[in-house]
Amino acid sequence: MDSAFNICQLIENGGVFDNIEGSTPEEIYDAVSKIVPLPISLERTVFRNELVEREKILSTAVGNGIAIPHPRKPLIKNDEDQRIIVCYPKKPLSMGEPDERKVGTMFILLSKSNQVHIQALSAIAKLIHDKAFRDLLETRPDIKKLTSAIVNSGV
Repeated sequence: MDSAFNICQLIENGGVFDNIEGSTPEEIYDAVSKIVPLPISLERTVFRNELVEREKILSTAVGNGIAIPHPRKPLIKNDEDQRIIVCYPKKPLSMGEPDERKVGTMFILLSKSNQVHIQALSAIAKLIHDKAFRDLLETRPDIKKLTSAIVNSGV
C-alpha cells in the first residue's frame, strides 16, 4: 500500500481537531480524549492515561512546533481501528521540545503493531522534514487541506 495513502487513511480515521483547550500535555490529552472518535474496544480513560504516562517518560515533542504523542504499547487490535489524530492546541504549549519552539501541532498515533507504528513515524518524519509542509501546519489546515498536501508531497 502506498505510504501517502496509508498516512492519509490513518488521519481520516482519526480526524483533525482545532482549538483544543489546555496549557499542559495532560490537559490537552484530557480534552482530546473526550472528543475524538475512538474504537469501541478502547476506553477513553485508558487512551488518556497511556498518553500521559508516555509523556512522563520522555517528551514526544520533536521540534518545529510538532509533537507525536503515542502510547508505549499498542492499544488497537484491528487494522481498521488504527489512526492518527491531528490536533492543534488553542495556544501552543511547552512540552520539553528540543528547539524551545512550543508545540502547536500534535500527531497522536494509535497503531496495532510496532511495524505500523514505525512506518507511521517514518512517514510523519518525512513530512515534517519538509519546510513547506511545516509552514502549512502553521496555518492549522483542516483534514482536506492536510491530506491533499500529504498526497502532493509524494511521501
